[in-house]
Amino acid sequence: MVPRLRVYCAISLDGFIAGEGDDLSWLGVPDASVVAEPGTLEFADFLEQVGAMLMGRRTFDVVRGMGGPWPYGDLPVLVTTRRPLDDAPVTAIPIEGDIRRLCTAAQELAGERDVYLDGGALITQALDAGLVDELILTVIPVLLGRGISLYQGAERHGFDLQRLGRYGGMAQIALTRTC
Repeated sequence: MVPRLRVYCAISLDGFIAGEGDDLSWLGVPDASVVAEPGTLEFADFLEQVGAMLMGRRTFDVVRGMGGPWPYGDLPVLVTTRRPLDDAPVTAIPIEGDIRRLCTAAQELAGERDVYLDGGALITQALDAGLVDELILTVIPVLLGRGISLYQGAERHGFDLQRLGRYGGMAQIALTRTC
């Protein structure tokens, strides 16, 4: 069985995954008292299903710039880049190539588990190549007006709704690609 390529991210009501200047302050601080309702998948549970991550360089730089411990632990993270990954965690591995090669490498690294795709440009490339199997989107009730959108392409893509649930004051939707 080939590992699925999955996107798990928060988006604003107007479809942004980051505000201007890579601002993530609109995400707020996670509230440990929030209980996920049926139909939702918490991030920790999602990560248990993942064997490797494929991340864009810009996203890598933003995550590293947040300070604190590396949030992905021992998970192997392939970072798409042509530049060295200075002071990177040992699990961060630089890689380059076209989107199909990148996704195949991540799937091979993931073994029997899924691949987590992260980064706006990378997600757009994978969507346009027809490679994304599932989108899990947590919708934050805020309008940003500007920023980095989840999808920057010009193609139309269809998805089927698999799950819908409430997560605190947010809604989470899980969508699978239609053939």
